[in-house]
Amino acid sequence: MRVDIISVIPGLLEGPFSHSIMKRAADKGLLEVHVHNLRDWGLGKHRQLDDYQFGGGAGMVMMCQPLADCIEHFQSERTYDEIIYMTPDGKRYDQKMANRLSLCTNLMIICGHYKGIDERIREHFITMEISIGDYVLSGGELAAAVVVDSIGRLIPGVLGDETSALFDSFQDDLLAPPVYTRPADFRGWKVPDILLSGHTAKIEEWRYLESLERTKKRRPDLLNDNEGE
Repeated sequence: MRVDIISVIPGLLEGPFSHSIMKRAADKGLLEVHVHNLRDWGLGKHRQLDDYQFGGGAGMVMMCQPLADCIEHFQSERTYDEIIYMTPDGKRYDQKMANRLSLCTNLMIICGHYKGIDERIREHFITMEISIGDYVLSGGELAAAVVVDSIGRLIPGVLGDETSALFDSFQDDLLAPPVYTRPADFRGWKVPDILLSGHTAKIEEWRYLESLERTKKRRPDLLNDNEGE
């Protein structure tokens, strides 16, 4: 998979893809993340990217021309499955969206800044708008990093244990069950006996029931959403 991220401040994305799982994905040739500086397509001597909004009001708006030129430049090189805009008024991101995007070959992510991007870019270029939550960030870079990380770990071969991602929270609309490791008795706090039994079927049943109970207590909305499908 290849992901092209368009940013006003590309330096914000130097760290997230240079370590841990994302670095291993790149080293294995399974994930390419390219961060591009939108200012390379800026206008005039000062590489202008933003301007005042029509109708007045606080905040600057990212202009059409630099974004259109940048997007069309990369579209001339490859076809994108989705051109994504990170925005607070996008569709709420979830595991189902991550699963679907992990099957793509080429993605482009536009990181918003200032007051956002000119609406005409959204109308004519953007194919998918994503929000990672009901709050506002200074820009879309951190949100883009969240999306790429959640997608990248799902690509076959990225994780050391191929089944690991299948048992993450939200994969089956349930939160993950409690997990334990050695020692079996720490300060008198003991691991549930069932996990030490070696009885695989009973352990899986216990994990399912624990997931269900945890979801009921902490995220009952997940169960309600599933019932409505």
